[in-house]
Amino acid sequence: MGNEATPISVKILEAAEERFRHYGYRKTTMAEIAKDSHMSAANLYRYYTNKEDIGAACVLRCFQEAESSLRAIVNAKHKSASKKLHEFVIAKFEHVHNEVNNNPNINELIEMFVTEKAELLLARQQAIQSMIAEILAEGNRTGEFEVDDIIVTAESISNAIVGFHFPMFMPLFAKEKFIEMAHRVVDLLIRGLLPKTKH
Repeated sequence: MGNEATPISVKILEAAEERFRHYGYRKTTMAEIAKDSHMSAANLYRYYTNKEDIGAACVLRCFQEAESSLRAIVNAKHKSASKKLHEFVIAKFEHVHNEVNNNPNINELIEMFVTEKAELLLARQQAIQSMIAEILAEGNRTGEFEVDDIIVTAESISNAIVGFHFPMFMPLFAKEKFIEMAHRVVDLLIRGLLPKTKH
């Protein structure tokens, strides 16, 4: 249940996410989600097994929304791979920073589910690594980068920038300081991606 997106299942998720944002996941009941979706609780259970099922689907929606903005950076025309890598890391950071500060209940929901359902976090990391790999491949094609193993390098870059993308780290520094540090880290990573003749 809840695996196939239909107009009704999307309507349920939108209603649930709105309630989660205002009241939090733990204080929300299936009956309230059903009421907000303008349906009976019995009908709601035809689409989702329980509240956990809905919560996990909402988390996936949040991930997909964040990834769509990152995808736009990867697909952008007339930008160097280096610029894309900078923009990618900063955009990811700004999304997490915004969720932590402006949507604490949704952030709490995400943290809870990625802790309890490791497969959600793994899928998220794989999506990020895949997009980084695309940037590296483009850099290779244009001669900007010289990367021998794109998959391993993308994984390494993802691990190197993880500190800018985890909610628990957001209170450590001001936003401007984080962005400054992120740019420095990306500059350092890019130096390792350049063709040997440019070192």
